[in-house]
Amino acid sequence: MANKPQTIEMSLPARLRDLLAGYDWRPAELGRSPAHVFRLEAVGRAPIYLKTEIIHSLGELAGEVSRLRWLASKGLACPEVIAHETYGGREWLLMNALPGTDLVSDDRLPPIERVRILAAALRRLHGLDIATCPFDHRLENRIADAKARLLAGCVDEDDFDDARLGRSAQDLFRELEERRPKTEDLVVTHGDACLPNFVAHEGSLSGYIDCGRLGVADRHQDIALACGSIARNFGEDLVADFLKAYGNFEMHSEKAAYYRLLDEFF
Repeated sequence: MANKPQTIEMSLPARLRDLLAGYDWRPAELGRSPAHVFRLEAVGRAPIYLKTEIIHSLGELAGEVSRLRWLASKGLACPEVIAHETYGGREWLLMNALPGTDLVSDDRLPPIERVRILAAALRRLHGLDIATCPFDHRLENRIADAKARLLAGCVDEDDFDDARLGRSAQDLFRELEERRPKTEDLVVTHGDACLPNFVAHEGSLSGYIDCGRLGVADRHQDIALACGSIARNFGEDLVADFLKAYGNFEMHSEKAAYYRLLDEFF
């Protein structure tokens, strides 16, 4: 079981220890989850993923389980929850691997095609009925979540975007309160709509991953992060192609900047 930290091995629940016998482990390098994430492979078995994090009032893993199950109930492809355990002071999530490759790593597809797949994936997600979604990420709630993370010391000031490096989390939170938009265009959002969190297979979407922040929010929550991810990975020129593919969307620049600011707290 290469690359498996000893502390993780010693903490495994008995049920998972049995399920994972014979697998080779390797850390998953992409994605923004604060949890430890491993891809597990074995000859003759389908690959699977294991996520684990220390139990914390601000942890996201238990919430990801309920979101994956809800998303699957709506007919949208995402990892299937194989097992969810709480043991040894940790949350454990075992799930299947979607076929294909995430939209950053899939070099077989040109960037323009990956951008169009992302736009179509968000369009479909944003088309769900918000009345059926039990996860409320309206600003009133997300600003409260941001404050809780600030007070708990969970905001990584060294990971701020370049334009905000050197500023304090407290300073950013004051700006977050002062610049709050007056209106919200509510849809079901992914919450972390960056390219690595969408998987494609044979030229089309095979599913949504890292869904722990899914919830009802302004669509700019996803549009802003998607545009930023596209610009970082493929260049600014493809941002316009993304907005066109999404539906000739006219992005509100102040709202987009606000949701990028909000993302600094998560």
